[in-house]
Amino acid sequence: MRFTEAERIKNLPPYLFARIEQVIAQKKEEGVDIISLGIGDPDMPTPEHIIKEAEKQIYVPENHQYPSSVGMLSYRKAVADFYTKRFGVELDPKKEVVSLIGSKEGIAHISWCYLNPGDVVLVPDPGYPVYSGGAILAGAVPYYMPLTKENGFLPDLNSIPEDIAKKAKMMFINYPNNPTGAIADENFYKEVIEFAKKYEILVCHDNAYSEVSYDGYLPLSFLQIPGAKEVGIEFSSVSKAYNMTGWRIGWIAGNESVVEALGRFKSNIDSGQFQAVQYAAMAGLNGPQDIIAANNEIYRERRDVVIDGLNAMGWNLEKPKATFYIWAPVPKGFTSASFAEYVIEKAGVVVTAGNGYGDQGEGYFRVSITIPKERIVEALERMKKYIGKVEF
Repeated sequence: MRFTEAERIKNLPPYLFARIEQVIAQKKEEGVDIISLGIGDPDMPTPEHIIKEAEKQIYVPENHQYPSSVGMLSYRKAVADFYTKRFGVELDPKKEVVSLIGSKEGIAHISWCYLNPGDVVLVPDPGYPVYSGGAILAGAVPYYMPLTKENGFLPDLNSIPEDIAKKAKMMFINYPNNPTGAIADENFYKEVIEFAKKYEILVCHDNAYSEVSYDGYLPLSFLQIPGAKEVGIEFSSVSKAYNMTGWRIGWIAGNESVVEALGRFKSNIDSGQFQAVQYAAMAGLNGPQDIIAANNEIYRERRDVVIDGLNAMGWNLEKPKATFYIWAPVPKGFTSASFAEYVIEKAGVVVTAGNGYGDQGEGYFRVSITIPKERIVEALERMKKYIGKVEF
């Protein structure tokens, strides 16, 4: 018996990291010692005080029942308090914060709340694949905003055609940026807010990497810019700050009506996040923050090893001030895909082909520094053996 997929599924490309996981599994079956610099998943453990809080809450009978679909008020207050302490942003935990089962879930579902079939959504290219994936599932049409090195990997809002800007209903932005590691300043966010007000566009800022930064740089929240709440919202989570990617808990914060709409949507499709996990996230948000600095020092050392190692082979890369990604051009004679394939076939090293993040990612590859330094050094030695001195 044959079943016909819905058009929305036919139009959806395979998820980038699902393909990477398949390649890794296949090579491991072949007996290859794989070093993966592909997926950005912190390798350090969740702090002990967070685990202990979860352990305690697992045994509380009230936590075994259905949770609120929008999250416990105490959890939402912890998020609001975090924003006050970290960004100087005041949020009403009752109206301006809703819990998510990881920010990825909310990023995918916000399109269902505001985009009808045929609507236009502005999406960064290269960018996190979920921005366009959620929009495509909602029947919307992505307009890809090129992120170029010449413009600091920021979208040039002035280059968006007037007719597209008038049709657009939503815009996704993401700084510190995945995959490029680029950062944005207050002036950029002011331009976004002005643009959004002019064309009545909902701005969705993905701030997943706000706590991963180096060299004295402290990333901003979109919501701390005057006027941001009028036009948009922000997604984030405890995943990167507290090594909790597998716990799957995040939030949407900002514009009251948008937060309410996503909360209403979620009440119809999920039953919220397990309360013990919410308590664990609260332990992270309310607890000692020295884990963030400790993590960042480890990432900084790894970043320097990668940049120095690639530059010794002929690259000319600057050290990113945030995220745990290195975005680098492929050598002469390679495409993004052929370089990634060459590196895994010859060296047993996984890097992510840049075109997996969009057409503008062609000619680049991404390295994630979420594995121990010793394995990073080994990966670079293998790459040097098979690649040698590169040209561009």
